[in-house]
Amino acid sequence: MVVGESGLGKSTLINSLFLGDLYKNRKITDVQDRIEKTTTIEKKTMEIEERGVKLRLTIVDTPGFGDAINCEDSWRVCSAYIDEQFRQYFTDESGLNRRHMQDNRVHCCLYFVPPWAHSIRQVDLEMMKRLHRKVNIVVVIAKADSLTSSEIKRLKTRILADLEEHQIQVYQFPECDSDEDEEFKQQDRELKAAAPFAVVAADTVLEVGGKRVRGRQYPWGIVDVENPRHSDFTKLRTMLISTHMQDLKDVTQDVHYENFRAQCISQISQHAMRERGKLKRDSMGNNNEVVFTDTDRLLLQKDEEIRRMQDMLTQMQEKLKASDKKHDSIIDV
Repeated sequence: MVVGESGLGKSTLINSLFLGDLYKNRKITDVQDRIEKTTTIEKKTMEIEERGVKLRLTIVDTPGFGDAINCEDSWRVCSAYIDEQFRQYFTDESGLNRRHMQDNRVHCCLYFVPPWAHSIRQVDLEMMKRLHRKVNIVVVIAKADSLTSSEIKRLKTRILADLEEHQIQVYQFPECDSDEDEEFKQQDRELKAAAPFAVVAADTVLEVGGKRVRGRQYPWGIVDVENPRHSDFTKLRTMLISTHMQDLKDVTQDVHYENFRAQCISQISQHAMRERGKLKRDSMGNNNEVVFTDTDRLLLQKDEEIRRMQDMLTQMQEKLKASDKKHDSIIDV
């Protein structure tokens, strides 16, 4: 899922990341239409090939976010969509035929922050607060070529401080296994140090020194989007579709979805208990007898299972926070 106000280059970045043209038929709305514009959901599916492996990706765009004068309810559409995908997966998982389940859950949310803000804006903070316990948020500083290197560094520091101050949990990179080679470990350190990613996107190909590169032409020179000195574009792409794709899916399954699933089971159990309590009261009015059935015992066991699952989720979140603090201390050194 990509979230951010119009004009930040979301569509260009998606096209650059996955080497496609997903938005060739999009129409740009005028100012009058944006006054009352609401956030909508657009799904597009594409297939890419990475290192000989074919991947089928679903891109969920959110046009209209932050465009209206009143943006108080912009988060509702995005949050409801994520919940709906969880609910559909939960329904399929609870059915009889689970062999051919389709996973449409949102595994990553690219959240675009404008470069002209001195930190994270209030509308973005409110949106992240609603989403950070439902999806892996990866913060992206859009149009980073409008900032100098020192300005990018200051903005990244402020963004991280804002996230910590408001207790917003963005995606945390896992620690490398000890048996990984040194090249992979160095790549992992660079990815962690680069977050939040300051990116430049371009869908035009230019010729520079006899080589064809994707970049942007300016009067003073050319910005190469794949040059690590110009942009974190390559790091973001590597993280999304190569090194951390599986971990993003694992965190969605083990943390976000399990949290949603525990809430659903708890609600179902509570509803069933209320219904059975009502039936008991009705039966007591007739024969003054209370029977503790096997179903009642099963519901109590389910409640105990839910409590255990919630305790496990709390422990996992504490471990993630502890690993994040450990990572911060390493970076500071």
